[in-house]
Amino acid sequence: QVQLVESGGGLVQPGGSLRLSCATSRSIFSFNAMGWYRQALGKERELVARIIAGAEVNYGDSVKGRFTISRDIAKNTMHLQMNSLKPEDTAIYYCNARSLRDNAWGQGTQVTVSS
Repeated sequence: QVQLVESGGGLVQPGGSLRLSCATSRSIFSFNAMGWYRQALGKERELVARIIAGAEVNYGDSVKGRFTISRDIAKNTMHLQMNSLKPEDTAIYYCNARSLRDNAWGQGTQVTVSS
């Protein structure tokens, strides 16, 4: 069973940056898609960014131009660089990895944007 461990969340002021990481217990090549989702208090979980088949990249409309998803294949780790953070980016951020047999989620990491 694949394990995903997120890190890098925290408290940041509006306009600041954070970098989230998701370490996987298996080779990144074993996944058809990897991505980041978030869930704010009282709202449904939504897509932040994802990489499909190692090539196609999708971003949620609210983060386009501010967030960048990437993978470090040698370290089996996925990252989310978040710039120009806004209070509405406050949420729990979850890492997700999917293959034909797996749909794995990390435990989540809290991101709070506040002055």
